[in-house]
Amino acid sequence: MIRIENERACRLYLVTPPALDPEAFAADLAAALDAADVAAVQLRLKDAADDALRRAIAVLAPLAQSRGVAFILNDRPDLAAASGCDGAHVGQTDLGAREARRILGPDRTLGVTCHASRDLALRAGEDGADYVAFGAFFPTATKEAPARADPDILAWWSELMEIPSVAIGGITAGNCAPLITAGADFLAVVGAVWNHPEGPAAGVRALDAAIARALRKGNENPGTS
Repeated sequence: MIRIENERACRLYLVTPPALDPEAFAADLAAALDAADVAAVQLRLKDAADDALRRAIAVLAPLAQSRGVAFILNDRPDLAAASGCDGAHVGQTDLGAREARRILGPDRTLGVTCHASRDLALRAGEDGADYVAFGAFFPTATKEAPARADPDILAWWSELMEIPSVAIGGITAGNCAPLITAGADFLAVVGAVWNHPEGPAAGVRALDAAIARALRKGNENPGTS
């Protein structure tokens, strides 16, 4: 299994568009993954039938895994384990993190949505999460966010826990710096990559450059992080 590793202080975590044709999307995914550093890809197709999910996994997972990028399935730890995914991501309305961990076993990655709740994050850590996701930090058209998170929660978590954090929700190359300096280990992005006017590869490169700038600034001014 490919693990989600924060080999540098902050890395990209790509989330797929909410609807896609796997064969047509494959070229965009390959271009994005080849453009710059990416830690993980999450397949997020809400309400898709199992056959459609299996087809998408069969086409897209090898593109990520052959590049050393973890392939994560949203909501479905059972299908993730059965289809060779590297892990699953579950929300607060899905089955609990403890049951998801049981289904995935010890080797696959488990991520848990925690919105803007410190209590949910602590509980997820106790239940076996490999990372916790906070957000939404900014307005997003991808999904209706039940809570708006503040970067302070990233700073609190990074000081308290070794479990990585993922920041999500309306993140772009132009607004991500405060999340990075606050301590986000990963930035989960959707529209900033797939809807980039110059294509997904340009979107990934722009975000990667923004991460590098924020990390460099933080190193130059450590008191601001």
